[in-house]
Amino acid sequence: MVTLALLVRLEAKAGKAAEVESFLREGLSLVQEEPATTAWFAIRVGPSTFGIFDAFPDEAGRQAHLTGRVAAALNAKASEIFAQPPTIEMVDVLAAKLPG
Repeated sequence: MVTLALLVRLEAKAGKAAEVESFLREGLSLVQEEPATTAWFAIRVGPSTFGIFDAFPDEAGRQAHLTGRVAAALNAKASEIFAQPPTIEMVDVLAAKLPG
């Protein structure tokens, strides 16, 4: 069961949308190493707007993700490919349907 999540909004710098898309696709392999990341979605909202939605069973799992390899990679690339720092919102999951 998931109870907590992160909603992250990312805006690519001009001409960097393809790099952001590639970065997000490559991030999946890092997230697969996180046992407490129950669900992870990289999304494209518009031509230069992207997002990440990920869900966790508890606060420990969410914090492990925030201090893990994906977060480190995101921070390392932020000034290079993003127009502004990522917006990270901590949210509660009210209901979910997951494969299982």
